[in-house]
Amino acid sequence: MHFKDLGLDQRLLKKIKNLGFDQATEIQQKAIPVAILGKDLLASSKTGSGKTLAFLLPAMQRMYRSKPFTRRDPRVVVLTPTRELAKQVFAELRTLNAGTPYDGALIVGGENFNDQVKELRKDPMFVVATPGRLADHLEHKSTYLDGLEMLILDEADRMLDLGFESHLRSIHNAANHRRRQTLMFSATLDHNDVVDIAKDMLNAPKNIAVGSSTEEHKDITQRFILCDHLDHKQALLDKVLETEDYKQMIIFTATRNDTDRLTEMLNERKLKAVALSGSMTQTQRNSIMSQFERVCHKILVTTDVASRGLDIDSVSHVINFDMPKHAEEYVHRIGRTGRAGNKGDAISLVGPKDWRSFKNIEAFLQQDITFTTIEGLEGKFKGLKPAPKKKFVKKKPTNKKPTAAKKAAPNKPKKKMDKRFYDNMAVGDNVFMPKKKKPAVPSDD
Repeated sequence: MHFKDLGLDQRLLKKIKNLGFDQATEIQQKAIPVAILGKDLLASSKTGSGKTLAFLLPAMQRMYRSKPFTRRDPRVVVLTPTRELAKQVFAELRTLNAGTPYDGALIVGGENFNDQVKELRKDPMFVVATPGRLADHLEHKSTYLDGLEMLILDEADRMLDLGFESHLRSIHNAANHRRRQTLMFSATLDHNDVVDIAKDMLNAPKNIAVGSSTEEHKDITQRFILCDHLDHKQALLDKVLETEDYKQMIIFTATRNDTDRLTEMLNERKLKAVALSGSMTQTQRNSIMSQFERVCHKILVTTDVASRGLDIDSVSHVINFDMPKHAEEYVHRIGRTGRAGNKGDAISLVGPKDWRSFKNIEAFLQQDITFTTIEGLEGKFKGLKPAPKKKFVKKKPTNKKPTAAKKAAPNKPKKKMDKRFYDNMAVGDNVFMPKKKKPAVPSDD
């Protein structure tokens, strides 16, 4: 289906054509007509399916076709779980609203609060934000949502996993009027917390599910390699870097310390690597991401802070140096490659400490995963055996009554054993018999 078949404004179609898009993806085909009609929407789609345009195009359509409720409040609010994803959505918004009076503001944590207050006082029509920071501005009365027309929640499941439920509810209450339209996108509709909050925030929503998150990505080759310990992991990583033909690579680790350690090691070997973690300021993170997008660095070593919202076509390889704690994050990690029709490779290193996470991922994907090996670096670790279940044996009740003798048997004090040698105690096979001294014979004197 082409975008022109979805009932979009001609001005929008011209912008889409200039961006090089022609055919709509499946989530765009199903979500855009529903959103244009003004209905609430609860949708799920896998990463890289084009859902950002699926909610930005109806939002821009509303700008073109309807008058605002008020002149001061933002008309559209888009909430994302991370700063990186908010920045990615805001970049796509700017391409769509370029040359129009429908300006936007990016409101995320880690940046100057007072500068954001100044931006909000300019009365932007679009606000792309993280829930925590927008809730702070509502509390400080920097902005109001009485005239909000569209509330869009991108990756609602991740926002709830990160503990943003109270912030989402406060934003909902600040714009709780019957004319508001709400679009909620999630990786899965089976998330219990997503279902609960959708009941409170959405009004008779249309449910759309496109492609299960557990569905195998056809453009990504997935490999799993068993390893014995940390040194073995690093040897495998060295071999991959030496043998694989990659354009750009993202290496995911479990901790910030690991990102710094691996980055330092890679740079010592003259590989252009840079580290990214949640401990950095937003300015530092923006600078690093900008450099990586411009291919100033070939390797990005990061925690899960970059597992969502990073859309770079030249990323050909993703390495899971450590397996993620949450199975859903695995899907988002490997989704950083194989984008826009390109082929990608995802390699996961599974050690003893990663085994439980690996089994959770295997269950989540509903696949029987087989392991590959690298010649000369085969490991001894073959997986952990599941702990045997303890059998519960129910004791049979006995009908025998204790005898009177047993009932009344008093506790007799134990007789202490005398272990002194001179009392003829047995020691081994021989008996020690102390000789008695003979009495002295009196002399004639």
